[in-house]
Amino acid sequence: MFLTFKNKMTKGKYLILAITTLLMVSCGLQDEKSIKNKAEKKVVEKKPQDMLREAYQLFKEGDDTESIHLANKVLQIGRDSKNDTLIGNALTSLCRNAQRSLDTIKLAELSAELMDLAASSGNQKWLMYRAHMNAEMWRLIGNMDRAEDFYNESMRISYETGATGMYTIDHFNKSFVSTAKGDFTTANTLIKKYYQLRKEENNETEDAYGLIALAYLLEQQENYEGAHEVAVVTRRLFKAQNIFPEPPDEKPLIAVELKVQEVLPPATLTAISENATSASVSALLEKYLK
Repeated sequence: MFLTFKNKMTKGKYLILAITTLLMVSCGLQDEKSIKNKAEKKVVEKKPQDMLREAYQLFKEGDDTESIHLANKVLQIGRDSKNDTLIGNALTSLCRNAQRSLDTIKLAELSAELMDLAASSGNQKWLMYRAHMNAEMWRLIGNMDRAEDFYNESMRISYETGATGMYTIDHFNKSFVSTAKGDFTTANTLIKKYYQLRKEENNETEDAYGLIALAYLLEQQENYEGAHEVAVVTRRLFKAQNIFPEPPDEKPLIAVELKVQEVLPPATLTAISENATSASVSALLEKYLK
């Protein structure tokens, strides 16, 4: 009888242990499921504007596939909610992606949608973005006359509507067109105006991005030593500030770097690079802009 009782006790212990183990596993699975649900909810709750900012960063880093995926998601959200701002910003983001592959057909389709949106909403901003994106595309392709026409349209609308950010950046952008067409005086004036507007806007005097235009101008004027100095400082500051130039802007910078490697002796390149380690944006502007 004692053995029978003992066996029953043993069986009872095993039963309790089994139940306890089952409960622990069940709780663990529930916790894992809860964590997974929270993570999924967090992804779903990402704001559309944050998604567009991420799409832009991915574009600059060269990940067009994921950038396009995010922009299309926002575009659908905008259409479902009839939100003109989301629709317009998503279309603009997709226009930017078309630049990388020089897909003018896709750009034309997106441009038509921006025009329709501007007409239905009465918001000229979408025409401004359309003009700006077309200007960037044609500058990349090398059709500087078409690029200039679109930049002029973008700048006219941005000035009339008070879009100071776009008005400022298009002075920088249009300077490349002037430089490419050999109009160095206008290019010089546009770069100076760009930095003047940047300073008026947010007291920014050390904007490294504008140096790309200066490097390109100097290279086209055959001031290769100056072009190399500015290009070296540009790359140094980009790395320090984690800046990724867009395709229409990096293309002339790469061209400058290739050209100076071709025409300047290695010793000269090294000496200039070493002397440029502490050069500032303002010092270079004062040195090279007339």
